[in-house]
Amino acid sequence: MPAALALLLVFQLLGESLRVGFSLPVPGPVIGMGLLLVYLILRQGPSHELRQTSGTLLQHLSLMFVPAGTGVMLHMSRLSDELWPIVIALVASTVLGLAVTGLTLHWLTRGKAQPEDQA
Repeated sequence: MPAALALLLVFQLLGESLRVGFSLPVPGPVIGMGLLLVYLILRQGPSHELRQTSGTLLQHLSLMFVPAGTGVMLHMSRLSDELWPIVIALVASTVLGLAVTGLTLHWLTRGKAQPEDQA
């Protein structure tokens, strides 16, 4: 488990180093996750130890949201001041995401005959 955890932290460090070194607008852990994905593809999958360590981290994922919840409570006055722009942005982005997903699915499935149409 320590080796697998160290591997995960090394990829996070690499991602953060690349972000700072190249002034990238993407968070370092996201870059590290992409690098980890490439590594796992080249290795043809994770080792048993890495799979077990990742599973353990995922079981305790809810603990990772404690800092975010604390941040929300810290900035509650700002959130209440900007409630309507936040609500509008959330609703608009949800509707836009659903519309784009639906249109993409429609575009990808067009021209394919349905089993009911063939009968």
